[in-house]
Amino acid sequence: MTFQTYLDYFERIVTTPSEKQQAPYDNPDYIDYTRLNWSRMNRWLKTGILSQELKNTLRQINAPQHWIVITEPWCGDAAHSVPFIELAARENPLVRVTYELRDSEPFRINEYLTNGTKSIPKLIIRDAEGADLGTWGPRPADCQRVYQRLREEKADFERTKTEIQQWYNRNKGKDIQEELESTLKLALPSIA
Repeated sequence: MTFQTYLDYFERIVTTPSEKQQAPYDNPDYIDYTRLNWSRMNRWLKTGILSQELKNTLRQINAPQHWIVITEPWCGDAAHSVPFIELAARENPLVRVTYELRDSEPFRINEYLTNGTKSIPKLIIRDAEGADLGTWGPRPADCQRVYQRLREEKADFERTKTEIQQWYNRNKGKDIQEELESTLKLALPSIA
């Protein structure tokens, strides 16, 4: 689906009463969290600023690429990362982006597991022939370290989501941009 189709799908979820939703959005907790994600994603789309370094790297892409973003509206990490991926792709007309839902066909996430899990968001970068050039996800490495520490401390869900949210707010998309730039440079050695 296109980004606009994904946004339309997302918006339908946040504007439809939970009693008319399908799982998992029939759970009020999922709806509340998805509404927060809608707000967060739209905030980053309006206020996110791409670094000059990432823009320079993106402008060096000189052959068509297809970026596949696997995501879901309920995913908190996606609310912070997907806007920067979308903004980055808009910098070069040779980059085409499509969005897929993790929990719907074609279930491509099964081919891109992270430590055996279906963690999202996941970005897959392919060339025009469909060969994988690189992948990124589900969250920036420093944020993953925070998450891992919280798991080791057996932190409850509320503390975990609060600390992860605070990390994203402080970081302002800096790490995802740096990691996306590195992924692109590794995928295309001619970009250095």
